[in-house]
Amino acid sequence: MTDKLKKTLFWFIILQPLLDLDFLYRGKMATILPFTIPTIVRILGVLALAVLFAATRPKIKAWIWIYAGALVLYGGIHLWHMTSFKGIAGATYGYSTFGELFYLFRMVLPLVLIYVTQAVADEDLILRGLAIVSGLFSGTIVISNLFAVSLKSYETGTISGNIFTWFMGPLYGYSHSASKGFFYFTNTLSAILLMLAPIVFYLLIKKFSWKTALLALSQTLAMLEVGTKVALYGLLASLVVTLVLWLVHVWLLKNESFSWRPLVAMVAMLGIFAICYKVSPAVQRYEYEIYWAKSHDSSIARENALLARGLKKYQNSPAKLAAFEKDFLAKYYKKYALNKKFISKSYPYEKDPQFWIDMLNKPASYRLANRKVEQAMLDRVVEYNDSPLDKWLGIGYMRETNIFNLERDFVAQRYSLGIVGTVLYLVAYPAVIVCGGMAWLRRRERRTFYLSSLLFASCLILGASYMSGNVLDFPTSNLLLAFVDGGILAYIKKKAKR
Repeated sequence: MTDKLKKTLFWFIILQPLLDLDFLYRGKMATILPFTIPTIVRILGVLALAVLFAATRPKIKAWIWIYAGALVLYGGIHLWHMTSFKGIAGATYGYSTFGELFYLFRMVLPLVLIYVTQAVADEDLILRGLAIVSGLFSGTIVISNLFAVSLKSYETGTISGNIFTWFMGPLYGYSHSASKGFFYFTNTLSAILLMLAPIVFYLLIKKFSWKTALLALSQTLAMLEVGTKVALYGLLASLVVTLVLWLVHVWLLKNESFSWRPLVAMVAMLGIFAICYKVSPAVQRYEYEIYWAKSHDSSIARENALLARGLKKYQNSPAKLAAFEKDFLAKYYKKYALNKKFISKSYPYEKDPQFWIDMLNKPASYRLANRKVEQAMLDRVVEYNDSPLDKWLGIGYMRETNIFNLERDFVAQRYSLGIVGTVLYLVAYPAVIVCGGMAWLRRRERRTFYLSSLLFASCLILGASYMSGNVLDFPTSNLLLAFVDGGILAYIKKKAKR
């Protein structure tokens, strides 16, 4: 039964890239059933793993029951708190009790996977599974980019040119050259690639062959081509830190052997990074944003004067002032570079024009920073609801994401789940790193290059989740993170038994 559980876990993990294909979340494929097909498959997969696990280990530890009881208790109180919410002008922000309950259930799935993985996984299962996942993600991105059929990372449609066109001058902007293969969400994809990088480079060093070299090359190119700062600078960090970790294990800990071939291969990957860095979509986007922010404020002097006159003219007439503000926002929001989705759908200006008028007085660098505006909208909603329990129980995932999914994990969950929910649902991820780090420090036999690489991978994706968000809530990334974390715990247990 244990072998069957391990095989099921292996196939479930390597299925994740296929469940992240964009077309499964679009059009009829997304609405043919009450939930998307990937979500249903993942739920069934984790349930199957839980049943197989229970069959091999019928006795469940007491702390698991206590933890499960705490989640159920929190869920009930959280749903009760959601019923007393007050939105401006009666807004509900798309909240539904069923949707909220389903989210709470979905967030339990990676926690179950951590528990199953730590009980049955071995080093070979972890490495084989993650190597295939990396090959599916990075190989798809690289090949689709080469033939210029990849989906754009930042807009809809396909890219206009492949990686070679980066070196031909300004043929295309970053939005026409950043590519994500055929996968769904760019931020999540970047975080997954970042987590996989230390594992891939570990394999390159530890098991050098043409296969691991090809996998490392594919991983490197994919992280350059996806066109995000997380992937670009994460690639550099992964290469440098993995190389340093290896040399530490070779010369200081003396539990790894040195070889010139993997060293040359790692230096070659760094060379590819250096050659592509300046022309990469991520750098092009960053330079464009700086230019746009610097040049934009000087182009709205006339609009600023109109706004100042109107605010002064109607300052003693609230109704006329509100009408003026709405009219001004409708006419000039584009001039102020306000995101249309924010102002018309996330937090409509008609319901709270004063909020958006205040936003116009912010510098362009602020208005163009989506995460700052997203957080400002959520702060306004929390302020209007004016409930002290929001801090502890949140305003609900459904509300938070329908306003706009804040691109900063841990902070986003603090709004949606409150402090209590954030701790209950997310504490396992940093706790595994702390547990693994303490085990690494305490016992010499646990200070292996393998454990160092897994811990580094887990740290990287948690860092990415905070920097770019959409990781700990998203099933593809949180299930793969759970697999890595389960592998860390499994390795610690294995060494402890020995």
